[in-house]
Amino acid sequence: MVRKAKKVAGEGRFTPKNARNALGVAKVVGPVVIPVVAPFAIQAAGKMREAYDRYQARKLGVDVGRLGEFTGRGAALHARISGLSEGLAELKKSAKATEADVKFANDTQATLEQLAASVRASERMPTPRRKSTARAVATELEQLEDQLLHRLGV
Repeated sequence: MVRKAKKVAGEGRFTPKNARNALGVAKVVGPVVIPVVAPFAIQAAGKMREAYDRYQARKLGVDVGRLGEFTGRGAALHARISGLSEGLAELKKSAKATEADVKFANDTQATLEQLAASVRASERMPTPRRKSTARAVATELEQLEDQLLHRLGV
């Protein structure tokens, strides 16, 4: 019966009196709790950011240290182009590389430069054109990656 009277009187809701009481408690407890909680909150935020960076790097297929090189809407394509370029450099340095392999690496490097320019240009295009350009570049990269893997004997 007493509960019903309090609910009718508005005691169970957020009222100006309840707000003043909460502020009073916060003024007393805040200076004690904040210095204790803040380092943990900062550490947790740092760990969350580190985990997110590792996730992004894993998603792009690059090291966390190189994550800053690949930003924007074409980041994944730029990362693939970079990885393919590194693979071509390894193919050229390989002791088993033939003249045809070196020629392929040089020709493909020129193609990769054109694809990178296309990706950079597409970042400023309207969405439908950007997506179609990204699909075309991705298809071309798949073919080049397959050829590189074949030449590396994988």
